[in-house]
Amino acid sequence: MRIFKVLITAACALTTAVAAHAQTYPSRPIKIIVAYAAGQGTDIATRYLATQLSSDLGQPIVIENKAGAGGNLGTELAKQAAPDGYTLTMGTNATHVLNQFLYSKLPFDAALDFEPIALVGTFPMVMAVNSASPITSAAELVSLSKSKPRSADIAMPSTTARLVLELLKDRSSVDLFGIPYKGSGNAMTDLLGGQLPAIIDTPTALRPHLASGKVRALGVTSAQPSGLVPGAKTVAEQGFTGFEVVAWNALYAPKGTPPAIVNTLNAAINKVLMRPETRQRLLDLGFDPAGGTATQLADFANAERKKWEPVIKRAEIRLD
Repeated sequence: MRIFKVLITAACALTTAVAAHAQTYPSRPIKIIVAYAAGQGTDIATRYLATQLSSDLGQPIVIENKAGAGGNLGTELAKQAAPDGYTLTMGTNATHVLNQFLYSKLPFDAALDFEPIALVGTFPMVMAVNSASPITSAAELVSLSKSKPRSADIAMPSTTARLVLELLKDRSSVDLFGIPYKGSGNAMTDLLGGQLPAIIDTPTALRPHLASGKVRALGVTSAQPSGLVPGAKTVAEQGFTGFEVVAWNALYAPKGTPPAIVNTLNAAINKVLMRPETRQRLLDLGFDPAGGTATQLADFANAERKKWEPVIKRAEIRLD
C-alpha cells in the first residue's frame, strides 16, 4: 500500500510539473525544423510565419534546415526531439502523407509519431497549355487524349504533378500520357517551344508565364477556386466531381507534447493567419492561407492517406 501511495504521489507531482510547464510556455526560444533546403518555398514561408509567431509568443523562433531524403531526414530528427514544445517541424504533404507510400521504409510513422498543430497553407497544382493551343479546359485535354492517344502528352516536373495525372487517369478512365522532367525549367522550355502541349505545375512556377500570356491555365486541382490563379476553374467543376489535389504545409510537434502547448501554438498560428497582411504575403509566396484546429489537421491528413495509398500503389510509383 505504501508503494502504491508513493507511485500516486510521484504521478501527481509529474502531472503538476507538466501543467506548470505548459502554463509558462514558451519561456525560451523555439526551433522549427524545415526538412528542405534554405530558400525553398516551405522554408521561405516558415521563416516569414516564424517572425509573426515570435512577436506574438514573446520568444525567438529559430529555423533549422535539415534537408535530405525527400524530407525524411529532417522529419526523423523532429520525431526524436523532446516533446516539450520547443522543437517543432513544418510538415508537408510529402513528409506526412505521401512518403510512407513512396519509400519502402521510413524511420518514422507520420500518423503516430507527431502531434498535429495546424494546417498553415495549401496550394493547388495547375493544368496549363501553351497559349497557341486550341485546348481551353482540362475536360478538353482529357477528351483529346481519349480520342487521339499521345496527342496531348503532359509535362510532369515533379512527383506531385505525376500524382495529379494518375488521379485524373483514375477518375476519367483515360490513359493520359505524362512525360517526366527533373524540374520546371526544362519542362517549361519544351512547353513554350511547342514540343508538347500541356503541363502540370505549381502556381508559382507558372505565374510569370501566365502573366505574360504565353501560357493559359486550364484548371486548378483544388476543390475550390484559388486566389493563386485568379479566374481559373477547378478541375472538379469540369466534370471530375470530387477531384482534389493540393500540396500543403502544416505545423507538427513530437508525439507526447502536452495538449496545453499544442493549443497555445494552434491559437497563435490561427491568430497570425487571420491577419490580412499575413494572408497577402502567403499568397505572394504561393500559398493559400489555411488554419483550423489540430483535430481538423489530423482528419485531413488521414483522409489524404486513404486517397493516395491506392493511387500510388496502382501506379507503382517509388522514390527509392
